[in-house]
Amino acid sequence: MQNVKTFLESVKIELGKVTWPTRKETVATTGVVVVIIFLISIYLGACDIVLAKLMRLILG
Repeated sequence: MQNVKTFLESVKIELGKVTWPTRKETVATTGVVVVIIFLISIYLGACDIVLAKLMRLILG
């Protein structure tokens, strides 16, 4: 039980050292991630359509 207590105390100390992002930074990086995911999904969707048409052309 002492090991668990020591571990949790260490965790609390380490979490105090963490530099947490501000709300503004979090919103900005989340926006970037959403835009990148949107662009990649458009690209992959276009690739899927082109390859599906190519397969239909090849296979008849």
